[in-house]
Amino acid sequence: MSLGNVFDIAGSAMSAQTVRLNTTASNMANAESVSSSAGETYRARKPVFELKQTDNLQPGGIPMGTQAGQGVAISGIVESDAPLRQEYNPDHPMADENGYVYYPNVNVVEEMADMISASRSFQINAEIMNTAKQMMQKALTLGQ
Repeated sequence: MSLGNVFDIAGSAMSAQTVRLNTTASNMANAESVSSSAGETYRARKPVFELKQTDNLQPGGIPMGTQAGQGVAISGIVESDAPLRQEYNPDHPMADENGYVYYPNVNVVEEMADMISASRSFQINAEIMNTAKQMMQKALTLGQ
């Protein structure tokens, strides 16, 4: 792996963490939204990451063997299957015929921890890119 690949790998990780931060922010924004039915209630969303790989082929299409991944990709965003929070409140304007209102299955404490983790991962990858840039600059000055 060349030093130039570090930028692609760290950049893909930063993009993935941005998606993670955005889904967490969406979850937190909808944490207290109310619905009159379980089918219409917001459900927490989480991104699913996967290893981005390249075709490792020699000239002629012969496989070169296994190598390290080439970054991270988002394979999708899934909704949580955790149970919704149901509350009996017959006076609420959104109550169903039985007097229940439904709240999303968003755990705000868990979302805050996820947001801190994603933010820290983003910062680390930015620092990796900065370090790689400094290493390349030092390598260019060796010949002087």
